[in-house]
Amino acid sequence: MITVGDKVVYTTLDELVATRHTALVVIDMQHDFCRPGGAFDALGIDLSMYPPMLPRLARLIDGARGAGVLVIYIQMTVLPGQRGESPAQLRFNMRLHSGAHGPAAPLLYTIEGSAGHAIIPEVAPRPGDLIVRKYRSSAFWGTNLDMLLRSNGVKTVVVSGCTTEGCVESTARDALFNDYYVVIPEDCVASDDRGQHEASLLLMRHRFDVVDADAILMLWPDRVSASQDNATKDQSSSIGERTRV
Repeated sequence: MITVGDKVVYTTLDELVATRHTALVVIDMQHDFCRPGGAFDALGIDLSMYPPMLPRLARLIDGARGAGVLVIYIQMTVLPGQRGESPAQLRFNMRLHSGAHGPAAPLLYTIEGSAGHAIIPEVAPRPGDLIVRKYRSSAFWGTNLDMLLRSNGVKTVVVSGCTTEGCVESTARDALFNDYYVVIPEDCVASDDRGQHEASLLLMRHRFDVVDADAILMLWPDRVSASQDNATKDQSSSIGERTRV
């Protein structure tokens, strides 16, 4: 770390992702975006980046839970009748994948309450995780994410999920604008457009700390396993003492 004026600035990865002040944010890992049979798959959109990414993301999530790092899921939500989408947002939506589905109508995906809205089982939330529904690309816009982070003493967000150039990068930028440190695990983000994915990572490398997930996991000790090991040792010691008596 360095001191700039009277402000202490974290500069190393171990300082940035210290478990006491870090949250893992998992963005939009939902059926419609990244699973066969979902809305994007039905349009013939390329989902090939997701299968190899999923085991890495699942491991990062498990590592966060084991280390006591807060895990927050972001769930893109479209209201029935598209009541949450303005004309400008609909126009933005229509430009997404226009080559795949044509310019006639906006994409329909992650409708509230639909199967496509659900988070996929490979990385599903567990008790103790938080879920934030969002209605725009950024997980900060019109949500309670900032309140949840500040309420839990979070200074750094590790931003994962999909899509890299869309909701991931939008959330990362807004996280910075809300005064959070940002770390991107580059092997735990993915897109349905490899070119845009690579372009986004190029931009983010000049703005945020972009690292492999393993570099983060090395700094997150598994408190759950350590606690279980200690409990086993205590139980063994207790049994040993009773045996000697």
